[in-house]
Amino acid sequence: MFAKSLGDDGAELRPLEPWNAEEYLAHIDRSRAYIGRFIALADVATDLPSARAFLQAYADKQAADSGRIYGIHLDGTLVGGVLFRTFDAAAGTCEVGCWLEESAVGRGLVFRAIRVLVDWAVDVRGIHRVEWRADTGNTASLKAAERLGMTREGVLRGSSLHRGTRRDIEVWSVLAPEWRKHRHE
Repeated sequence: MFAKSLGDDGAELRPLEPWNAEEYLAHIDRSRAYIGRFIALADVATDLPSARAFLQAYADKQAADSGRIYGIHLDGTLVGGVLFRTFDAAAGTCEVGCWLEESAVGRGLVFRAIRVLVDWAVDVRGIHRVEWRADTGNTASLKAAERLGMTREGVLRGSSLHRGTRRDIEVWSVLAPEWRKHRHE
């Protein structure tokens, strides 16, 4: 178990593992309506077995080196998270994602946590392309991608079915050389 400080405000990044299912479910229950506006995460963990199964799926992805999930904790409380939704070291590509409780918005937590993930992916694992996908209506997520120095590549029209409605998804990315240059500016 590790915890990586995200600054001097009590924010930490920690792995989310199956044994964290109760904490994870309590977090989702506190923020289900807010988180569920744009992503299916809130619909996946509806009880303790489904929360544990979701976290186990990411434990399995980590064991297969195809994904990882981390919780953002503020003063010891789980308030959000970041993940490698996909991770393909052989191809040099991955997709990052995030979510937060409404009470944690506006503190730069996602920005700081995603920087940790992208730094590790690029510097340690040799990832060349990091993607970010977000619902076109999720302006906070799109602003985060831009702030991270990513480039908007386009819109996948009607590509996501969320709660019975077809949604457009924006694709953003940053390449390793761009990341290295941007983070030092």
